[in-house]
Amino acid sequence: MKDRILIKGMVTVQVLDKDGNVKRRAPTWFGRLFRIPGRPMRYHHHNIVTREGDALIADALLVSPNKAKVTSSTGFIQVGTGWTGNSTKTNTRCNTATGSMKALDSGYPALKAAWGSVGDTTLIYRATFAAGTLNVNGINEACLLNGNAGSSNCLAYAQITPVVNVTSSDTLQIQWEITILGQ
Repeated sequence: MKDRILIKGMVTVQVLDKDGNVKRRAPTWFGRLFRIPGRPMRYHHHNIVTREGDALIADALLVSPNKAKVTSSTGFIQVGTGWTGNSTKTNTRCNTATGSMKALDSGYPALKAAWGSVGDTTLIYRATFAAGTLNVNGINEACLLNGNAGSSNCLAYAQITPVVNVTSSDTLQIQWEITILGQ
């Protein structure tokens, strides 16, 4: 008998305006011609659980874990502008961090569904960078960390494409889903 455990993730990034609505990109010339609005600034990306993340998951299964778990009090998301595509499995932070790390929103992490239901193997992590905390063009990477100190570990890392531009009046919300499946 052979058993495999698969860990996969999905990151949803969305830019919200001052009223909490998902912003739209500027329409293309074709869209302007036919009055078609630009695409919503909501993007879904696969991510990679890093080598440190693999070790954090194994450590969490110990009776007395050695490392801090990613919890509502220790979890942080960092964004950056330095995606290179090189050695993403070994990333320990964003390559070129921008702004401050953001603590997870209250109530996160959480299971996607109630215990015993489809979706109960998916953990959701979410952080919201409120208006005024970021004013940057070209956000193209994000990472999920178990703290905000130099010794913190990176559970997961993701490329964000197309790049996201955030003004000081925008809110950036990042939701990270990590699913663990036995196969």
